[in-house]
Amino acid sequence: MGHLTLAPAWVFILLAVSSVASAGIVEYTFNVANMTIHRLCNNQVITAVNDQFPGPTIRVREGDTLVVHVLNKSPYNITLHWHGIFQLLSGWADGPEYVTQCPIRPNHNFTYRFKIEGQEGTLWWHAHASFLRATVHGALFIHPRRNHPYAFPKPYDQVPIVLGEWWKSNVMEFNDQTLTPSVAFMINGLPGDLYNCSQDQMFKLKVKPGRTYLLRIINTNLISQMFFKVANHRLTVVAIDAVYTTPYATNVVVIAPGQTTDVLLKTNQPIGSYYMAASIYNTILAAFDNTITRGLVVYEGSKSTTPLMPIMPLSNDTKTANQFYTELTGLVDRPHWRQCPNEVDEKMFIAYGLNLAPCPQNETCFGPQQTRVSASMNNESFVLPSQKKMSMLEAFYYNESGIYTKDFPNKPPLEFDYTNTNNSLDFSLLFAPKSTKVKKLKYNSTVEIVLQNTALLDPENHPIHIHGFNFFVLAQGFGNFNATRDRVKFNFVNPQMRNTIAVPQGGWAVIRFKANNPGIWLIHCHVDNHLSWGMSTAFEIENGHTPSSTLPPPPPDLPTC
Repeated sequence: MGHLTLAPAWVFILLAVSSVASAGIVEYTFNVANMTIHRLCNNQVITAVNDQFPGPTIRVREGDTLVVHVLNKSPYNITLHWHGIFQLLSGWADGPEYVTQCPIRPNHNFTYRFKIEGQEGTLWWHAHASFLRATVHGALFIHPRRNHPYAFPKPYDQVPIVLGEWWKSNVMEFNDQTLTPSVAFMINGLPGDLYNCSQDQMFKLKVKPGRTYLLRIINTNLISQMFFKVANHRLTVVAIDAVYTTPYATNVVVIAPGQTTDVLLKTNQPIGSYYMAASIYNTILAAFDNTITRGLVVYEGSKSTTPLMPIMPLSNDTKTANQFYTELTGLVDRPHWRQCPNEVDEKMFIAYGLNLAPCPQNETCFGPQQTRVSASMNNESFVLPSQKKMSMLEAFYYNESGIYTKDFPNKPPLEFDYTNTNNSLDFSLLFAPKSTKVKKLKYNSTVEIVLQNTALLDPENHPIHIHGFNFFVLAQGFGNFNATRDRVKFNFVNPQMRNTIAVPQGGWAVIRFKANNPGIWLIHCHVDNHLSWGMSTAFEIENGHTPSSTLPPPPPDLPTC
């Protein structure tokens, strides 16, 4: 008969101490202020953090508590969002203005404090007020705990590749109806040598032959999806949105605003110089920036004066974009892997797209027939409660009425041929009422959502972001979602997980997540003027029945409205 052997108590104590010792408190101070920067032959005033553009890269380990002291010395109201962080029971630190907090006023301060649990990889932080995200942003690297490996061979070096846009004037001079296309794209804040006055403003990555580099690619754009390539080099995708993927070899990365993609670059080519380049993937009919930003990968010992340039996809190459997005899968044996839930408690069908609204009196509007461009989900055009006395999360915590209502519909009020472009200017479909409606969810319920693009006004590819959660991407495709036909395509074995999905132009995606974090969580399009137009809503997730599933009180320095 076998005997059960119990380990001595000191073993368990040692393990517990080791686990605690692997985590720590990481602190940063962010001074938000205006600065003057020279780009494209001109000096321009921008708002930035610590006089850096892009802003500081935050480096933490899984299990750490991150503390960021924000001192707002700019002339604008501001909040910061930690894009993709779960914020487990720390929703007060999520950041979207009037949703989880009121803004940090000029000459006021606020400290964000939250623990990073169950996540490794690349995320980012950015302003979540007005258009400040254009220049107030930076990378956020989450390394494994000490003595814990990556899910891939450890790279020789790790490099942020922050893709951004540049405008002729300060973005804060725009309003949501006049945000024009950018005039340049940038890699790590530098436009590259294809733009005027920019020969010496190009990012250069110096590498050693025979090494492996981890490129942490982030799309911070307000509007544009991007193609990214490195001449003569294959890239291996190993993570998206801080979730490990089955290694995927490709010569092009496609990345939407809000998304991150980690790729391994092996320096296995002849010694020389090679351009890295990023260009737009565009699905809209309106004017857009069709320029190319590029940097350099320079091998140690290179004397090349004529770097090789990759051949970039056409701006409307949906075939390449769709292939990239759909062929990614989750790495089942990765750290923090979770099995997709089989049973579903709540099903939603969210149709969303552009809309029109009546032009306010004494204003000039640029929509068809003197209307104002708007946007909606399920024919509800979301309005932030900026004129109210508190944020939505405070209303949730204190059970205050009058800030929002809990009647966001599970489906659109009218079923129609959503992706038929013949309906794009059907005025009977184009007007959506303004509201602040949320969807109430039970704690720990499993939610499945069909995200259905529409062709109203313009059949765009919309990046949809959910705060506070990763979600499983079960399937995506073109046209109108058909449950009978399309459910057989669902991947329950190794679906990719994301926090932001680029729902195809004229298409759909089906996602699923566990509502295991009480509070108010925004779901919205990550194109900035679409958010301000109303392409968003929020989930109110009830508290659970234990202290470990109940939202704690707000921090004492939470900004007031």
